[in-house]
Amino acid sequence: MINAAQLELTATVLAQILTFKQPADVALSAFFRRERKLGGRDRHEIAETVFATLRHFQKIQTVLVKPSAKPRLAALAALVFGRGLSVSALSELVNEKEEQWLTQIKAQKEEFAGVLTTAAELPLWLIELLQQQGWSDEEVTDYGRSIMQSAPLDLRVNTLKAKRDKVLAQLQEEGMRAEATPFSPWGIRLYDKPALNRHPLFIDGTVEVQDEGSQLLALLTGARRGQIVVDFCAGAGGKTLAMGAMMAGSGRLYAFDIAEKRLANLKPRMVRAGLTNIHTQRIDNEHDIRINRLQGKADCVLVDAPCSGLGTLRRNPDLKYRQNGDNVVALCQQQQSILKAASALVRTGGRLVYATCSILHAENQQQINEFLVNNSGWRIEPAYELLKSVSLPVANSPFLQLNTRQHHTDGFFAAVLSKNT
Repeated sequence: MINAAQLELTATVLAQILTFKQPADVALSAFFRRERKLGGRDRHEIAETVFATLRHFQKIQTVLVKPSAKPRLAALAALVFGRGLSVSALSELVNEKEEQWLTQIKAQKEEFAGVLTTAAELPLWLIELLQQQGWSDEEVTDYGRSIMQSAPLDLRVNTLKAKRDKVLAQLQEEGMRAEATPFSPWGIRLYDKPALNRHPLFIDGTVEVQDEGSQLLALLTGARRGQIVVDFCAGAGGKTLAMGAMMAGSGRLYAFDIAEKRLANLKPRMVRAGLTNIHTQRIDNEHDIRINRLQGKADCVLVDAPCSGLGTLRRNPDLKYRQNGDNVVALCQQQQSILKAASALVRTGGRLVYATCSILHAENQQQINEFLVNNSGWRIEPAYELLKSVSLPVANSPFLQLNTRQHHTDGFFAAVLSKNT
């Protein structure tokens, strides 16, 4: 259980995090770097309470005006709402006034269940967007509850170096709670979140950390030996590495991104993975002339578009307070521009995969509809037909749509388009 010193440190970092001026994980990592003397147990208690605060922030801001100005009370409320501690269990940490306040807010539990924002733990702007795309109050609540728990740690086995069954058996022999992911043929799910950066299997590139949903996006590209493949928005490069393994290190795989740092971080991962067919290229934007040499030449182009990230809320619960409707509108304009530019690289008979980690129709289905209206010569390939080897639940949609409640992955959307002319 959290102690007095840990509580005060939690309050210190929450005062910054609850302003929502930067990502919570970034602020927390910087805080831990400054507090180098903290042990593993201290870091665990602080991090768990910080994220409990973020996951239960709708309730907390209902009972506490401006939580960032009263971070100690916000942390105490999170211990009750999010970490399930009784008021009596906190008696040694609180004064009489705080104990009375905690007793009072805990009694409001039934009231919270009757209000959509607190029942779903989602801000009003997001609820309104979900309702506009046809979600019922029950669906909103189910979605909100599905992202309240922290995500497990998914790994992808590098098939160039090992088979999943062998790696899984080794991890289980080492005492890890590990199991094969239900859909991805490469995935292993860990439930205890061990520190993997020093594990021999990570160091030698046998495994990479990657959500199962992200692995399925790579699988959907159908990348194979000898092809020319483009990861148009490579980011951290997880899907780039997965496609590189699918291509068995042959052909040419281009990783484009606007961030030099992300591409630089990808290079040592390529070396660990044993991949020599990946060519990184920083671009200024989707219209950079450096991509012109690939026009009409790519067998497949993956566009994992910049998006609201609202499918990752179980990992990044603060994101719903750093995003807003205006940001989504701007992102949609950028997504359409990127989709148009990336499509020009696809050869006749080639494939374009558009993906987001968003649950919003505006970033997903509507983008595909708009692209098809404005660009002839393309057709939708049913995603589930392309994933016949994957035992996904049957869906009445040509698109791949993953959600936390049903699939236990992050929320992902993907559409596959074939170029006919």
